[in-house]
Amino acid sequence: QVQLVESGGGLVQAGGALRLSCAASGGTFSTYAMGWFRQAPGKEREFVAGISWSGGSTLFGDSVKGRFTTSRDNAKNTVYLQMNSLKPEDTAVYYCAAHFGAGRWTVPTELREYDYWGQGTQVTVSS
Repeated sequence: QVQLVESGGGLVQAGGALRLSCAASGGTFSTYAMGWFRQAPGKEREFVAGISWSGGSTLFGDSVKGRFTTSRDNAKNTVYLQMNSLKPEDTAVYYCAAHFGAGRWTVPTELREYDYWGQGTQVTVSS
């Protein structure tokens, strides 16, 4: 069983930056593709970013392209989401998720493809 714990959320002004971390335990982190999703009140959970288990491929949702980046440190069992130029519409609960069985360069983007989820961390961007 894999446990995922997000951290780094908080309140930030528009234009600011935050870095989220997701620490994994209980599995072989280096074999999991990792994803970031977010859910705003009244909206569906949406894909934000993902990174292959090799770290060689990343994908981003259209709304965050050019502003967010993601990286991973397999030695620390941690994946990161760097969020820059934050906007009020980025306000949401952010979740990390792990997918087992993807190819070296594969980045799943669908909720149903992910096997494990963290509890989420709140990000609030004020205008």
